[in-house]
Amino acid sequence: MSVSPFDHPFLSGLLGDEEIAEYFSAKADIRAMLTFEAALATVEAQHGIIPSAAAAHIVDVCAGFGPDMQSLKAATASDGVVVPDLVRQLRKAVGEEGGSHVHFGATSQDVIDTSLMMRLKAVTFLLSGRLFAVSAALSRLDERFGSNRLMGRTRMQAAIAITVSDRLRAWRHPLDQYRDRLTQEIFPLQFGGAAGTLEKFGPKAAEIRSSLAQALGLSDEPQWQSQRARITELAGLLSLISGSLGKIGQDIALLAQAGDEIELAGGGGSSAMPHKQNPVAAETLVALARFNAVQLSGIHHALVHEQERSGAAWTLEWLLLPPMVVATAASLRHALQLIGMIKRLGAITE
Repeated sequence: MSVSPFDHPFLSGLLGDEEIAEYFSAKADIRAMLTFEAALATVEAQHGIIPSAAAAHIVDVCAGFGPDMQSLKAATASDGVVVPDLVRQLRKAVGEEGGSHVHFGATSQDVIDTSLMMRLKAVTFLLSGRLFAVSAALSRLDERFGSNRLMGRTRMQAAIAITVSDRLRAWRHPLDQYRDRLTQEIFPLQFGGAAGTLEKFGPKAAEIRSSLAQALGLSDEPQWQSQRARITELAGLLSLISGSLGKIGQDIALLAQAGDEIELAGGGGSSAMPHKQNPVAAETLVALARFNAVQLSGIHHALVHEQERSGAAWTLEWLLLPPMVVATAASLRHALQLIGMIKRLGAITE
């Protein structure tokens, strides 16, 4: 049993996305955190902050380290974050001689936010590919049925005749724009130390941060631990993607209701009415669009970080952002499936 439909034993078949959800698993998160710690040690050794031998040993330990998950769970309940216990366990694994050099100059938020950026960077690449696939599928529909006639409807009333191409253009155009925006997204390193000042590195701070960003494949920006606009903007883009896909789902559901302008292959079964083929994918697109729209307001609440760090606003992001990403991924999956089910769209022009 699960409290989330995205990883529920059977609801996840409808609403989840295993490929994308994996990036928000504890395994993926810890792997990214350890990558941060290994890169931090390497960069600090390059800049003469810690001994090279200690850095090499930290890198080796991080590569094969498996933390005690029950200990992490118990410690997070009291600390509010996983990093203090993770670092404690990692220092013990490194040993007394090199353990003091683990996590030097960093703080929990550096590790957690950087892990998130590393994983979001990979996820947006996958989402961009799915957007391209959906757009390409709509283009193929246009090639097959673009000249067919549809009744244009305004305020859900018959207006004037349009072509299928007219409707498909309205569906496809925003998706292409979103794909362009996704490919232009920048994912910054979070590295500010205790209060965002990198106080332990003195005049070398900016240079070390730049080297660490390069080592992790992230952009170099001043600390943003209390400035969450980038996450909010990404969440907004996710809501736009699922919202536009929801519009496609709503249009197809309405076309299926009338029945004369679309023919779909397959559909969902009914326990009471065997003759029915319910437009499940179309309905799910609408539901996921509305879900993301609701979560987005919460992400905007998480912009309010008091002083140099907020525990409450930060925790709110953890609650809201991963489901939004998975909902968007599921929307793209359903959209591609739904478009592939269209056997006919519009009426053939005489």
